[in-house]
Amino acid sequence: MTEPVDDAAARHVPVLLDRCVELLAPALAAPGAVLVDATLGMGGHTEGVLRALPHVRVVGLDRDPQALALAGRRLAPFGDRFVGVHAVYDEMRAVLDDLGLPAVDGVLMDLGVSSLQLDEVDRGFSYARDAPLDMRMDPTTGPTAADVLNTYDERELVRVLRDWGEERFAPRIARSVVAARARRPLERTEELVEIVRAAIPAAARATGGHPAKRTFQALRIEVNGELEVLGRAVPAAVDVLAVGGRIVVEAYQSLEDRIVKRALAAGATSSAPPGMPVETADDAPYLRLLTRGAEEADEAELARNPRAQSVRLRAAERTRPTPAHRRPAAAGDAAPRGSRPARRGGPGRPARLRSPADTPTSTPGPVRPAPSPQQRSRSVA
Repeated sequence: MTEPVDDAAARHVPVLLDRCVELLAPALAAPGAVLVDATLGMGGHTEGVLRALPHVRVVGLDRDPQALALAGRRLAPFGDRFVGVHAVYDEMRAVLDDLGLPAVDGVLMDLGVSSLQLDEVDRGFSYARDAPLDMRMDPTTGPTAADVLNTYDERELVRVLRDWGEERFAPRIARSVVAARARRPLERTEELVEIVRAAIPAAARATGGHPAKRTFQALRIEVNGELEVLGRAVPAAVDVLAVGGRIVVEAYQSLEDRIVKRALAAGATSSAPPGMPVETADDAPYLRLLTRGAEEADEAELARNPRAQSVRLRAAERTRPTPAHRRPAAAGDAAPRGSRPARRGGPGRPARLRSPADTPTSTPGPVRPAPSPQQRSRSVA
C-alpha cells in the first residue's frame, strides 16, 4: 500500500463544519460535555469542535485504523480531551459502556467513503485509478470487492447492483462479470471499469457521470455492510443521547439519507393511532427536528470544498427519554457476538471518561485495566 501523506489537516476539509458546530453547540454548552464523532475519519469535524468549544471532550470512532492513526496525530495537541476508538459506529453503546459513559450530549455522523479512502489509490475505492479490488473500510478484516465479484452468483450480483447502486443495467453488468471471471478471477479496478463500460449501452454512457459510479458505490456498500450498519446506528445514537442532546448526520446519497430521514422522523412523530382524540405521554414525540428537510451546501461551501456537492444534512434534539415501546430492540447492539471480529487496537488504553453528571470538569477519570482477549479491544490513536 502506498504510504499516506502524514498531514490529515492538509488532506481533509470537513464538510459543513461551521453548520455542524452551530447545531451541536447548544447541547455541548455545559462543562464536561461529551460528543461522539461516530465517523472520525481524519478528524476534521472533531478538531473544529474542540477548537470552538474548549470545554468539550470527544470520543471518536472509526473502523479504519489508518484514519485513526492520522486523526490521532492531528488531534494530539488536545490531549485527553480526545479519545479514539477502533470500532464500527453501530457499536456505539458498547464503546460508551466500556468508557463508563451512560449518556452523551451530542453525536455527529459524516457518512460514506472518507477523503482518506478515496485518496489512497491502493484501497480500491476510486474508479478513476487502477488498484486492487479491495474497498474495505477496515482493511484488516472481511471480504473484499474482489471476493464479492468472484464468488456471488449472478442473481446476487444483480441484487447488489440494483439495491445498493440503483443501477438500471444491473442484469447486463452482472452477466458480464460472470462471463469475465469464468476466464480468470477479477483483481483490479481497471478490469471492472472496462466490464461495466462495455455492458452499458453507449447512449446511456453519454449522460449521468462515470458509467462505473453506481457499480463502485454498490460494491462498497456491500463489502462494508454500510446500510445495515447505518440502520442500527441511528437509533443507537439517539438512544445514547441525554435529554437535550443533539444528533447531526451528513449523508451523501439517497439510500443513506432515506434511512436517516425515517429514523429521525419516527422520533419526532407521535405514535398515537390516527384519529385518537387524546395523545398519551408515551405516544408523544421524543425528538425535535432542527432542520427543515435536508440542508445542502451553499455556493460558498462548494467553492471551498467540492466534496460537499451531494451532502444532505439533518439534525434533531432529544426532548425526553424514549418510551420503552419505541426503543429499538437491544439498542446500540451491533451484529451478534461472534459474527463480527472484535475491535482491534494498538498498545494504548483509552482513559475512562466520566459523564457530565459524574464530574464538573473535563478531566478524564483513571485509566481502566487492560481488557481481556475476549473483550473488545480499543486503541487510543
